[in-house]
Amino acid sequence: MSTLITITHEDCLGHDTGPYHRERPARLETVRAVIDRMGLPIVEALEASEADLLLGHDPRYLAALEEVFAREAHFDLDEDTHVSPGSRRAALLGAGGALQGVDLVLSGDTTRAFVATRPPGHHATRTRAMGFCIYGNAALAARHALERHGLSRVAVLDFDVHHGNGTQDILWDEQRTFFVSSHQEPETLWPGTGEASETGAHDNVLNLPLASGTGTQEMRAAWESALARLDAFAPELIILSAGFDAHRDDDISGLLWTGADYTWLTEAICAVAARHCDGRIVSCLEGGYHLPALAEGVEAHLGALAG
Repeated sequence: MSTLITITHEDCLGHDTGPYHRERPARLETVRAVIDRMGLPIVEALEASEADLLLGHDPRYLAALEEVFAREAHFDLDEDTHVSPGSRRAALLGAGGALQGVDLVLSGDTTRAFVATRPPGHHATRTRAMGFCIYGNAALAARHALERHGLSRVAVLDFDVHHGNGTQDILWDEQRTFFVSSHQEPETLWPGTGEASETGAHDNVLNLPLASGTGTQEMRAAWESALARLDAFAPELIILSAGFDAHRDDDISGLLWTGADYTWLTEAICAVAARHCDGRIVSCLEGGYHLPALAEGVEAHLGALAG
C-alpha cells in the first residue's frame, strides 16, 4: 500500500479561462511537474455522476449549468468564473477525483490522496458557481464519506487564503462535519465572508480570519487552537482544501506564509489524523496563483503528507 497517491487528469488542462485569468492551465501544469519530480504514484481521475453532484448541489443549479455547457462555447458564469468547451469535463473530473480520493483512502488502498485537478471548488455553493469554482469538490467528498461510506464524523479543513464560503454553505446544517477555514480577514479580501461569528447550525464551523500582513506566528497560533478542537471532534476522515495563495509571494492576498508554514500545518494535521483516523487524509487542490510559490507550497505539502 502506498502512503500517498495523487489523483489528476490531463483533461483538466482543457478548462480554458482565457490568457489573462489567474486560474489558468499553467497552475495545474506546475503542480503536475512537482508530482512527477517527487515520483509520486498517479491515478487518473474519474468523472462525477449527477448523483454525486446532488450530494451537495441543488438540481436546478445543475440543470442550468448543463444548459450552459451544451452551448460548447466560452461563457461567464459570473465576473470571475469562466467556462469553455472543455470546462464540463474538467469540473466533473475535479468533483469525481475528490470522491475517488475518499474511496481509495477508506478502502485501504492508500493512507492519503492528493487531488490535483482544476477548476477549484471551495467557493461553489449549493446553488451557484463563483470565485473560479463550479462544483464544491471538498464538500461533496465529505458528503460522499458520510452518506455512502457510513462515517459519522468528517472534518474539512481549508487553508486557502480566501474563505471557503461554498464549503461552509453546503455543510452549514451538517452536524456530522466540522469545517475549519483560515483566510485573510473578510474586510480586506473577497468574498467578504468568514467572520468568527459564523459558526454553523450546530457549532460545526470554525472560521479563523487573519489580518493582512501577518504570517507564521499568527497562523500557527490560530491553527493550534483549531487543531485542539479537531482533536475533540475525533474525525474518522480529514479532507483538506489545500490552497497555496497565502504564500508571501502571491500578490492576490496580504498574508505572508512560507513553504515551512505549509510543512508545519500539514504535519500538524497528519498528527491529528494519526490519533483519530489511521492517518486518513484526502487533500484537494484549491488556489495558488504565483507559480514558483505554488510549486514550493505543493512540494512542502506533499512531502509532509508522504511522511
